[in-house]
Amino acid sequence: MPATPAIAVTGLRKAFGDHVVLDGLDLTVPEGTIFALLGPNGAGKTTTVDILSTLTRADGGEVRVAGHDLARDPGGVRSAIALTGQFSAVDTLLTGAENLRLMGDLQHLGRQETRRRAADLLDRFDLVEAADRVPATYSGGMRRRLDLAMGLMGDPRVVFLDEPTTGLDPRSRRAMWDAVRGLVSDGVTILLTTQYLDEADQLADRIGVLDSGHLVAEGTADELKRLVPGGHVRLQFDDAPSLAEAARVLGVPTPDAASLALEVPGDGSVAELRSLLGRLDDARIDVAGLTVHTPDLDDVFLALTGRPTPEEVPS
Repeated sequence: MPATPAIAVTGLRKAFGDHVVLDGLDLTVPEGTIFALLGPNGAGKTTTVDILSTLTRADGGEVRVAGHDLARDPGGVRSAIALTGQFSAVDTLLTGAENLRLMGDLQHLGRQETRRRAADLLDRFDLVEAADRVPATYSGGMRRRLDLAMGLMGDPRVVFLDEPTTGLDPRSRRAMWDAVRGLVSDGVTILLTTQYLDEADQLADRIGVLDSGHLVAEGTADELKRLVPGGHVRLQFDDAPSLAEAARVLGVPTPDAASLALEVPGDGSVAELRSLLGRLDDARIDVAGLTVHTPDLDDVFLALTGRPTPEEVPS
């Protein structure tokens, strides 16, 4: 019997006045995975997170989060989730440890359990040495890690991360990535929105592209890249006769002979490479070098939405 998905969305609709933001969104996220939601500004990414985390009421559709029906049991949803928004929500007048203990008190965890969880999270997010300092002295990455740790005090099963690394330097971004991977290894489910396509490529088990209120594509990063033409294998040769013979055998145009290289269209799969090299080997043609070029997520995004990579503006 298949496992119940951590997030199941069917026909989700939301409009603000005459402006339709979500127009029948369907989405399924299996337990213990990372799902990245991409889309141009205004596509509805943040609205989706706000609805799933009970901050905004949907106009229609059915949603279940961690087994709880969003419309009938919003309290059950809230008890099972954590949300880290686009901007840090830490209290700058309290120390890092006090911020965590405050969350424990709000969740009625009890003093002993609160201190135990706070100590564990400070250690997990490399904040032990900063625990007795106020967040005003933290770097941006440290504040984001503390923000995430605060959401985890309630031991959530599903975590929503709405552009969690916006504005962070590369080192801090990678530290957040490591923290997210650690959560998933513990069985937590992550729904991530991001404006950084490399972030989705690095983290997500599956990626959905949202445009005009619909999910226009969904799959692994590799599956999405294969949707876009332009992939090719570049073959390098030592001399012009080998180049010309390879072009004849493979049925591709011969470029400027000075380059001594051919570009053969393809997706770069192992099976395709094996077949390509086998044909050249049968013809006794030696290949001096080989490189595989595949479209990246920027190409996918542009092809699917007709727009370039999202700007750094909240959707």
